[in-house]
Amino acid sequence: MSNETEIRPFRVDVPDEAIADLKRRIAATRWPTKELVTDRSQGVQLATSQELARYWTTDYDWRRCEAKLNALPQFTTEIDGEDVHFIHVKSRHGNALPLIMTHGWPGSVIEMLETVGPLTDPTAHGGTAGDAFDLVLPSIPGYGFSAQPTELGWYAGRTAQAWAKLMHRLGYTRYVAQGGDQGASVTDAMGRQAPEGLIGIHMNLLVPALAGPQPTDTEEERAAAAQLATFRQSGFGYFLEQATRPQTIGYALLDSPVALAGWMLDHDTDSYYKISRAFVDGQPSGNLTRDHILDNITLYWLTGTGASTSRLYWEYGRSAKAEFKDPPPHVKLPVAYTVFPDELFQAPRHWVKDAYHNLTYFNEADKGGHFAAWEEPELFADEMRAAFKSLR
Repeated sequence: MSNETEIRPFRVDVPDEAIADLKRRIAATRWPTKELVTDRSQGVQLATSQELARYWTTDYDWRRCEAKLNALPQFTTEIDGEDVHFIHVKSRHGNALPLIMTHGWPGSVIEMLETVGPLTDPTAHGGTAGDAFDLVLPSIPGYGFSAQPTELGWYAGRTAQAWAKLMHRLGYTRYVAQGGDQGASVTDAMGRQAPEGLIGIHMNLLVPALAGPQPTDTEEERAAAAQLATFRQSGFGYFLEQATRPQTIGYALLDSPVALAGWMLDHDTDSYYKISRAFVDGQPSGNLTRDHILDNITLYWLTGTGASTSRLYWEYGRSAKAEFKDPPPHVKLPVAYTVFPDELFQAPRHWVKDAYHNLTYFNEADKGGHFAAWEEPELFADEMRAAFKSLR
C-alpha cells in the first residue's frame, strides 16, 4: 500500500498545557450585560453561558472523552490530498452491513459515539445479529482531527467522493450511507453520484427543501413551510454569516472558548433550549448531557477548527449556485428517511417522495430533534435497522 493510500492508526493525545490554556481563557472572559428579553430571541442567554463556563472549568474532564475516543479503533488516511480522520468499528457478527455515517455542524464524530454499541453489537441492545452494521464514522475535512483544507473546493460533493474512496479503500464492495444536517448534504451527494458499492442512503434532514419553495397543499405541508419560514426569519443568522463571511467569525471562535460555545449553541431553538436546560436546570434531554455537549465544543476548541468548519457553509453557497445552473442527477438508489419531531421542520412524506422518487422507507419517530443520533442513540439505531432491513 503506497503512502497516499496507507491507513494509519490514530490516537488522541492532547497536551496538558492545551487544557490549562483553555481554562485560563474561560476565566478571562469579558462578559456582556444580560440580554433584554426572557427567551433566546436575542441569542444565547447570559445565565446559560455563565453556567456552561462554570461547569467547563470546574467539573468537566476532557480526558474522559479522550479515553472514550481512544477505546475505539481510529485511523487517518490521505484522500484527495487531505488527511481524513475516521473511526472504524467492525461488528463481531458475520454479514454485518457496512454503514458510513456523516456528522454535521456544529457536530462531529462525538455526536455519534453512543450509537456505536447499538449499531455494531445489536444483540446487546435489543436487536438481533442480523441487524448488525460495520460502522465507519469519518470527520469531514476541516472538522475534528481531519486536516483543514488548504485549497478551495471542499463542498459536500467532494466530501461524498472522498467517502466513496474511503469505503473502497477499506475493502467494502456493498454499503449504505447516512447523514443529518451537513451530513445529509454529503449523503444526498453520494446518492446522486451513485458510486460503485453504494446500495442505499438514509437521511434525517431534507436538504432539497432548504433550496426553494415546496408545495403547501395540505395542512401538514403548510405547517412545515411555516417552520421553514420561521427558521429563515429568525434562526438563520449563523448560516448566513458562515455562508458569506466564515473567516470573520473565525477570529472570535479561535480566540474565545465562550464565544465558540455560544456560537455552537445558537443553532436551532429546540436544541438550544434542551442544552440550556441541561446546564441551568440540570435536566438533560436524553443523551444531550452537559458532559457530552462540552465534549463536542472542547473538540472544536482543541483542534482549532472554528473557522475551517464554518467555511463549509461558504463552499455550500458556491456549490448551490453552480447546481442551480447545472442541476445534479436525481437519486435513483433506494432512499430511507426519518422525521424527528423536534427537527427544524417536519418534512411531509410528499416532500420527501418528491425529492427522492425511490423512497423505500419513511417513518415519523416519537422523539428526538436536530441532533437525533446524539440525543436518542437507541431510537436512532432502531431507525437504521428498520431503514436498511430491505437491503440486507
